[in-house]
Amino acid sequence: MTIIVHHLENSRSQRILWMLEELELPYEVRRYARDPKTMLAPPELAKVHPLGKSPVIEDGDCVVAETGAIVEYLVEKANGRLGPPAHRQLVLRYRHLLHYAEGSLMPPLLVMLVVRRLGLLGRPARATIQRMIDRHLDYLEGELAGSEWFVGDGITAADIMLSFPLEAARQRAGLDETRPRLIGWLERIHARPAYQRALAAGGPYAYA
Repeated sequence: MTIIVHHLENSRSQRILWMLEELELPYEVRRYARDPKTMLAPPELAKVHPLGKSPVIEDGDCVVAETGAIVEYLVEKANGRLGPPAHRQLVLRYRHLLHYAEGSLMPPLLVMLVVRRLGLLGRPARATIQRMIDRHLDYLEGELAGSEWFVGDGITAADIMLSFPLEAARQRAGLDETRPRLIGWLERIHARPAYQRALAAGGPYAYA
């Protein structure tokens, strides 16, 4: 059965397209453009899910919202592919990073986005927020010591979940060549054939 992905441009839903390509699961993209003035999702998405957010997937009668929940759903659907390695400590690391991406890393990045849009009014808060972001980036730089991927020796759904916030940090929150492990990781994910296919399927994406 073909999975329908309700995909908002330049959003978290790009990760879902990438994951589906990695898993080689059949899917169809229904693409939505942001309002050019507010940059918010269009009202049509509220017809899919009451929150009007993306990503949302439909798999038969099943509708799943929230990126982390969708990622876990797809790992289960693919019989554990891209899930954690079979080692207790790596399972815990995988679970932590899977939820850390949205629960801890993404909030200060969103705050920075809002503050920058405030212009001069937001400038006094930038340094404080940047210090918060830098702490996360330093943490993740350290987590890549000795490995190309965040959990074990191969790519997992934890890498996919971390892709959007780290791409956003590269664009607007100080992630640069002073953290070479993270930059190398971004280069590796962007070079993957499945990632490139997802870009072609989803349309223009500002963070790749």
